[in-house]
Amino acid sequence: MQTILVASDAPTLRKEIEAVISGPDVEVEAVTSGPEVIAFVTEESPDLVIVDMQMGNMGGMAVTLELRLQESYDALDHIPVLMLLDRRPDVFLARRSGAEGWLVKPIDPLRLRRAVSALLDDGTFADDSFTPVPVLVGAGPQLQAGPEPTR
Repeated sequence: MQTILVASDAPTLRKEIEAVISGPDVEVEAVTSGPEVIAFVTEESPDLVIVDMQMGNMGGMAVTLELRLQESYDALDHIPVLMLLDRRPDVFLARRSGAEGWLVKPIDPLRLRRAVSALLDDGTFADDSFTPVPVLVGAGPQLQAGPEPTR
């Protein structure tokens, strides 16, 4: 049986995630603050932590950094973290904190299942939703600039 810890202070988000990932071989636990995450991980050592970036008390980045810090001096085993981001620019923060995966809200059940599956299989997951389309300068036909001004 795999244990997944969901950390969010939004009850609707916790229920939505639990509805998507729960199953006969998955136990879903929920907490509402960062300190509760650290306490739970210390006691139970879940297989995966899903943490909301915007929690009122010790948000997702702080939780992930604390888990990685405790892991660095062997106080905790490595536990993969899936961070739930509010906006695309937060990807930078998820990478910097050491999260193995991230999803940009709103949560899509298919993306959530793929992310959880990848992280439970010791992989990573990078959500490419809302990624800006690159604009290549100088590629393609030249723009017509209109008539030349007369002198």
